Amino acid sequence: MTTPPTPQAPYQPQPAPQQHWQAPSAGHYASPIEQRDATLGDALASEWTKIRSVRSTMWTLGVMIVLLLVIGLLSAVAVNASGTALGSTPVLSLGFFGVLLGSICVITLGVMTIASEYGTGMIRTTLTACPSRARVLTAKSIVFFLLTFVITTVTTALVAALQTAVLDGGSASGDDWLRATVGVGLYIATLGLLSLAVGALIRHSAGAITIMIAAVLLPLVLAMFMFAESLADVQQALFEYSIPSQLGGLYDASVSASGPSGWEPLWIMVGVTAVVMTGAYAALDRRDV
Repeated sequence: MTTPPTPQAPYQPQPAPQQHWQAPSAGHYASPIEQRDATLGDALASEWTKIRSVRSTMWTLGVMIVLLLVIGLLSAVAVNASGTALGSTPVLSLGFFGVLLGSICVITLGVMTIASEYGTGMIRTTLTACPSRARVLTAKSIVFFLLTFVITTVTTALVAALQTAVLDGGSASGDDWLRATVGVGLYIATLGLLSLAVGALIRHSAGAITIMIAAVLLPLVLAMFMFAESLADVQQALFEYSIPSQLGGLYDASVSASGPSGWEPLWIMVGVTAVVMTGAYAALDRRDV
């Protein structure tokens, strides 16, 4: 007789063995890249790379240098050709007009240094690489301030030397030279730093640039059209403390004779910038990107 086949148990798939991940021990692999926390020096190097590799820096600072040189030299040539005596007007004050127009370029670059990253979304990458927001803003401020200060000081010194040569020397003391070069460089760089702080607060390039240009030009324009006697005190204050008047004070050529003079305009600008920069640090730390 034939033996019936033995019944087979139904096939049951076996679960795959669970694999538990284990971190490699230190003896297996050692990364050749040094692992350390980011420092302010790393942030400074990153911001320097960014600011010198974008076209806006070259264009804005390039236009500023051209304005300072061309307007400063042309004003000296025009005065020399006309044979008009300067009288009590300081020779170095002829550089005022080029610096005033060039400040618009610095304002633009200051705003774009931070606001453009919000516009493109690159600020997220920046804060991922450097989570400390205060460190990011500090690095941007230091790099921008030093770059603007050096270029403005060197250019204004060159303009002052050319004007002095064209107008046969004139009379300018050491303090006049210091304020017309280093003082103006510090003032314009601080004005640019104020623009950077406004850009961090507004986070919109066009809006922040508009606000800063209005802050520079609007007070003086409004004062020129205040004819009512009741507004005389307001008009005088706008004349004295407008940015063009303060910048002229560094050249001893202020719009108002009773306004800030000497080094006073620089200290006023430093105080205003410190207040706005404090607000920028607080806003950057509390708001989402």
